[in-house]
Amino acid sequence: MTKRAGERSASTEGTRPPAKKVSESRSEMCEVVLPNDANPLGNILGGRVLHLIDIAGAMAAHRHSNSYVVTASVDYVDFRNPIRVGDMIILKSSVNRVFHTSMEVGVKVFSENVLTGERKHTSSAYLTFVAIDDQWKAKFVAPLILESKEDRRRWREAEGRRKIRLAHRHKRPIE
Repeated sequence: MTKRAGERSASTEGTRPPAKKVSESRSEMCEVVLPNDANPLGNILGGRVLHLIDIAGAMAAHRHSNSYVVTASVDYVDFRNPIRVGDMIILKSSVNRVFHTSMEVGVKVFSENVLTGERKHTSSAYLTFVAIDDQWKAKFVAPLILESKEDRRRWREAEGRRKIRLAHRHKRPIE
């Protein structure tokens, strides 16, 4: 049995779209790391990885919301293993949880040696995207249908991360 997470009544949400499955948001992208993507040591630049994480995350958010999205936040990112020139960088993303107008998306990054096929998990990130309408206003996002134990675990954990993000939201002054 599937669970509809985050549903609200039509009277409080207006024109909230019908629920969608987590699997409908899943996205995967890959590309070969080229010399112009790398530092002098032959490893992909961290900024390039962050750029690709943002794109992969947005793809999942677009698929779920059927709208344009803007990046509201990116949680910290650790770079566990280097990705070398000539390796493939593979990014997998899906929506973890839906709030009213925003979504948390998880992105996992892998490297794959094209000669050996060896794959390594290199980093993970959690991003928050806000769906926007044609007037550039935030719009309601479809509730999420959880299909597996893994989906339910990620949904539960997303609430804790959201509380941390909201607690720190206005603590740091912008200079």
